[in-house]
Amino acid sequence: MPSIRQNSFPEALPDFRNLGVTARVLIGVNLLALLAILLTEADWRNVLNSYVVAAAVFEPSLLASLALLYVGAPWLLRFSYWSGCALVISVVLLVTAATHAVLGAFAPGGLARTLLLAALVAAVVLAYLRLHRKAYSPALAEARLQALQARIRPHFLFNSLNAVLSLIRSDPRRAERTLEDLADLFRALMSDGRNLVRLADEINLIERYAAIEQLRLGERLRMSWDLDNAPMDAMLPALVLQPLLENAVYHGVEPGTGVGDVLVRVEQRGDRVLMRIENPWLQPGTETRAGNHMALDNIRERLMLFFDDEARLEARVEGARYQVDIEIPYRGRA
Repeated sequence: MPSIRQNSFPEALPDFRNLGVTARVLIGVNLLALLAILLTEADWRNVLNSYVVAAAVFEPSLLASLALLYVGAPWLLRFSYWSGCALVISVVLLVTAATHAVLGAFAPGGLARTLLLAALVAAVVLAYLRLHRKAYSPALAEARLQALQARIRPHFLFNSLNAVLSLIRSDPRRAERTLEDLADLFRALMSDGRNLVRLADEINLIERYAAIEQLRLGERLRMSWDLDNAPMDAMLPALVLQPLLENAVYHGVEPGTGVGDVLVRVEQRGDRVLMRIENPWLQPGTETRAGNHMALDNIRERLMLFFDDEARLEARVEGARYQVDIEIPYRGRA
């Protein structure tokens, strides 16, 4: 049995409401137009003029097509990948035909040639977006995710079980509750990380994780939760916050001897969801444990997979505090 399962990632159309996708389409089409002019224009001194003339013809169709795809994006995502591609190309052809009817006097070539070029460009752009998505697909990202899941620090499990054993006689209900939290934590860590989950479920998971760490570390761990403005129905990739909280405890609380304050803040601002996990940095008399940034790199890859350029992850040191900020677009359950 292989140590890491490799599951096929379902084909899906790009989200035409994503700014990164829109930017790639605009840049890609313009680069294709420029390349075609460079290959066909005999005198390079006429390239710029030819490009401006061509842009005046194809840009209206391009912008109108993107506007229609933006409006119909949720509807398009209901179709299978290849059916969706056919619908996208059909939209491009309809818009191109309408634009040609208006700008026929300025458009070079006949309608059939224009439609053929439009279909070819649309197919090339869709193929590029598909390759770009596959570049972040979990053939690699899932392997890294599952390696991260299997990497739960042995000392955490060992110390947690020892803490439970110490409670079995003195506080059996709390011991039972902690074992349930451990079971839920491992169930989540072994689940399919390729799907979006509700923010409420992710917060519930990290609260259970914090409860286990609180049992181990006692008063040395002081958790602060700022969740009053958190959009609990927001969707995000699974296991985004738990590895960050684990790192906060491991690097920010365990090396010290005093109380370590860890902050978890989640809020919504307009159509954005902002998340922050903050922990002590360089406590007096302690040395910061070296990390390999595996969790940060893994989370950054999965945010790119699901949200493209609309997601952001930043880590920095502010004074005596280490902060990790995540920003994603707000998406409720469909």
